[in-house]
Amino acid sequence: MPAATAIHFFLELAVILGACRLVGFLAKRIGQPQVVGEMIAGVLLGPSLLGRFAPEIQHHLFPSGQANTVLYTMAQIGLVLYMFLIGLNFDVNLIKHRAGTAVAVSAAGIFTPLALGALLAMPLLSAGVFFDKSVTLAMAMMFLGASIATTAFPMLARIIFEQRLSGTPLGTLALACGAADDALSWCLLAIVLAIHRGNPVLAAVAIIGGIVYTVVLLTFGRRMFSVLGSMSERQNAITPPVLTTVLILLMACAWFTDTIGIYAIFGAFILGVAMPSGFFADRLTAVLEPLVTTFLLPLFFVYSGLNTQVGLLNSASLWAVTLGILLVSILGKGVACTLAARLKKVPWRESVALGSLMNARGLIELILLNIGLQAGIITPALFTILVLVAIFTTLMATPVFERVYGRYRVDEAPDPEAPDPEDRATAPSDDTAQLRG
Repeated sequence: MPAATAIHFFLELAVILGACRLVGFLAKRIGQPQVVGEMIAGVLLGPSLLGRFAPEIQHHLFPSGQANTVLYTMAQIGLVLYMFLIGLNFDVNLIKHRAGTAVAVSAAGIFTPLALGALLAMPLLSAGVFFDKSVTLAMAMMFLGASIATTAFPMLARIIFEQRLSGTPLGTLALACGAADDALSWCLLAIVLAIHRGNPVLAAVAIIGGIVYTVVLLTFGRRMFSVLGSMSERQNAITPPVLTTVLILLMACAWFTDTIGIYAIFGAFILGVAMPSGFFADRLTAVLEPLVTTFLLPLFFVYSGLNTQVGLLNSASLWAVTLGILLVSILGKGVACTLAARLKKVPWRESVALGSLMNARGLIELILLNIGLQAGIITPALFTILVLVAIFTTLMATPVFERVYGRYRVDEAPDPEAPDPEDRATAPSDDTAQLRG
């Protein structure tokens, strides 16, 4: 990188970190998670606000070319590390408990979005301005279904922890459903990406390779990685050799899954799940998470904001499409999960609270949308619409939850079938977990 580009990039970083921290702080002041403020800060620094009212300043701060490429690369490194941490703190036991209700709610949160995505896909695809011309109806249906079905799992875990619901029936159920729905959404995305490459052999390699990769890491890999956990426990620390080994494995897994066509963050997430839990996961999270959540993730928010062009929604019909997708997203996720929980005899108040949490999309949705845009599946117009939907549904989550459940909540007895609330993904650290989701 030329010296002038490097110097300019330092300025970019200072502006990005300052803006995300400021807007994130303001979001917390009005009762929203900091991640919501950072999502909004990314849009504000892009062409939608700064580029509209001060285009010369915006172009000077974020010029196209090599500096933008570096920003993208660092954002991708942040995403790989972030998804590794999510996997590292993911408790697979959550899906095993309260299975009946969890299956019903998760199924509603997946199949309803798929059905509504199918209805949306036909008019959106025929309009010719929302999807690339190479996208088929089946691909459009699956991508929209995955977009609507996504849940902001890390933010959901944070809200549950803050509300002292870890280990309670509602907390356990919400985490189990969120984990299952996100896993299925990523499977749908992997299928869409494989098909979009246009070669049946490549699609088969991606799907079969992803399955083999997952099975190998969660069986043989898990046993091998236990050595890292034992070494760390004996030395009571994550030593530099152990940390280096983990980072080498992480980058190699990200490269492999991206090479076979199912995207780098999938490999990072599965590697995290395969790593030892307990002491090793806690200490490794403490080492990596502050850097990832305070430095690298804001770069991704701003990169997403640079691709979000609200000015593209320049007609009443496009705003009508935005409103329609928003309503379908709320119906397909929040309302569907609420009704499914109620059918399983969960009380109305808890059912609505669960639906409000499942309806938040957050950072996970932004990751999915950026993949779709980079792969040439969706256009900037649909990207912008879905980013606005992600922000609005995430903004809704905490106020709706507090309104229907928070003020009336009495301390619940822990769910006897739930994992220990101190286990993975149920009690994230105060300073860092609030930034995730």
